[in-house]
Amino acid sequence: MSVEILDGATIVGFVEDEEAFSVCVSDLFAQLDTDKDGLLSYAEMLKELQRLRVFETHFGVDVKRDPDELARVYESLFVQFDHDLNGRVDLKEFKEETKQIMLAMANGLGSLPLQMALEHDSLLMKAVQRECCTKIAA
Repeated sequence: MSVEILDGATIVGFVEDEEAFSVCVSDLFAQLDTDKDGLLSYAEMLKELQRLRVFETHFGVDVKRDPDELARVYESLFVQFDHDLNGRVDLKEFKEETKQIMLAMANGLGSLPLQMALEHDSLLMKAVQRECCTKIAA
């Protein structure tokens, strides 16, 4: 983890860079696709959702959640990605939903710079790195 500064424009720039965004999302999809069948099952996505611990912590402090409530939240998130409701998420669905999530985060952040602790392999970190490289090249 490292602390980085970003704002909504950092994320929007990354998402609008079709090549960079596609490569990063495809790489993440490949990491999550543990059985290498080109589709993400609920179990494969569940591992990543649980690793992120978004619902199990509150400002970094562990919180005991009702297991049934967590299951419902995770299932509803999976359905958000599974656009055709076939029980699997393909790369196109994954990319489209990831793009929507990233743009929603950008909208939430707005234009004020914010310090954030980011995982080294996260899409947000890749957005910061892309912005840094773009500024250096200019």
